[in-house]
Amino acid sequence: MSGKPKLHYFNGRGRMEPIRWLLAAAGVEFEESFLEKKEDLTKLQKDGFLLFQQVPMVEIDGMKMVQTRAIANYIAMKYNLYGKDLKERALIDMYVEGMFDLNELLMSYGFQPADKKEQHFATMVDKATNRYFPVFEKALKDHGKDFLVGNQLSRADVQLLEIILMAEECKPDILAKFPLLQSFKARISNIPTIKKFLQPGSQRKPPIREEDVAKVMKIFY
Repeated sequence: MSGKPKLHYFNGRGRMEPIRWLLAAAGVEFEESFLEKKEDLTKLQKDGFLLFQQVPMVEIDGMKMVQTRAIANYIAMKYNLYGKDLKERALIDMYVEGMFDLNELLMSYGFQPADKKEQHFATMVDKATNRYFPVFEKALKDHGKDFLVGNQLSRADVQLLEIILMAEECKPDILAKFPLLQSFKARISNIPTIKKFLQPGSQRKPPIREEDVAKVMKIFY
């Protein structure tokens, strides 16, 4: 009998956050083991637990899974968040790959040196509002349903909500020109498992603080 999934990462968002979101949306309880210092990472590497010497790593169903996308794919498949057929899955994958590109920009903002922050912010807002959000606004309009793909919640919906909320932390009015994304955000935020994850005290992580950046850098570099 395997217990709860166990997540190995630092105590912050990074590449583990989309995985936390998916588990939470599926209503799955999970445990976390936080890397506090470089030695914690080195131990996992030396014990042979990290296939490519990298975290995130998730212990689930007797496996020690690495690589964010592989972990997210497995969770989505296991908990019925991956569409009903091959075509829906292909569409979900296309949407999610685009989201990962935007997510990288949003996630790395907190790690930019002071002299690069302003330029990074401008690039991030430009790409969100001119490249990525218009795609999802149009997808919702063309599809005409409550969800991005098919007629049930998928990982694409979960991960789009995560990215919308991250983007709004940087620029609160970023959805001003996207009415369908505004209503999508309200709708998906109210799904009971997700609503619970958005409450204070959940395992959702806050934006990285400046004082945490150095600590994280010491673990990984």
